[in-house]
Amino acid sequence: MSRFRYLTADVFTDQPFGGNQLAVFPNASGIPEHRLQDVAREFNYSETTFVYPPSDQAHTRRVRIFTPGTELPFAGHPTVGTAHVLAAIGDIPLAGEHTRIVLEELVGPVPVTIRAENGQPAYCALAVAKLPEEGPVAPPREALARALSLEPDDLLDGDWAPRGWTCGVPYLFVPVRDRGAVARSRINADAWERGLAGTWAPEIFVFAREGERAGSDLHGRMYAPGFGIAEDPATGSAAAAMAGYLARRDSREDGTLRWRLEQGFEMKRPSILDIEADVSRGEVTGVRVGGATVLVCEGTMLIE
Repeated sequence: MSRFRYLTADVFTDQPFGGNQLAVFPNASGIPEHRLQDVAREFNYSETTFVYPPSDQAHTRRVRIFTPGTELPFAGHPTVGTAHVLAAIGDIPLAGEHTRIVLEELVGPVPVTIRAENGQPAYCALAVAKLPEEGPVAPPREALARALSLEPDDLLDGDWAPRGWTCGVPYLFVPVRDRGAVARSRINADAWERGLAGTWAPEIFVFAREGERAGSDLHGRMYAPGFGIAEDPATGSAAAAMAGYLARRDSREDGTLRWRLEQGFEMKRPSILDIEADVSRGEVTGVRVGGATVLVCEGTMLIE
């Protein structure tokens, strides 16, 4: 048995016990490969990250990301949270107000900017390694409504019809008429299995174009049964892909588009995600997702 240090953090929040929980092993080199999934399942958070020296010395660290059920090529809250944790414990030295690092993930090198206040990390924003890509036509809205325990009339259509997008992990974005419909949504496991399992984007992000808090533009929930996640409090990889969905429906063709997304409110883990998309002649040329993180606890795990 060997002891391995871990820290936990709440990501996309500035308050403890909000946001999305994350476990970070800052030095995972000695953890046996066959135990990584077991460790993630033991924490049972949406994700657990394992940090290694970089493969390319021009980069900062290599990071592997596991849900309780699988390894992911890219995820937002683990990227943002891991950067914050490594800076907070001094593994990544801060270089003034802004520190730019690169984390190697399976999707590719992911740049992260760490903003410091009073010598401590306060806010991290990732830039996607893979620009948003649109997927095939979504399943019928009746099937989506059944999977979400909603009525078909709750789902929008036309220009705001459901559609899948990805920045490395595909999500199906399902706009609904108001926050009430978002709150009423529940995954119907049998209907999801019949209508969405095995499709291009089986993980569902349902959202309304209104916020509960002042300054918010969007209010959403994300269900990922295929990842072993009943519901996720904050999903940075979905927010990144969502930039593609939203930019396609925005009349502004040049400049930087910005949205503030609320998530996790129905789970009593309120999360705030800032989304930015650079567009040129109507095409997305860059996406950033950022937010605050707070450390929660630290310990060691015995792993054989």
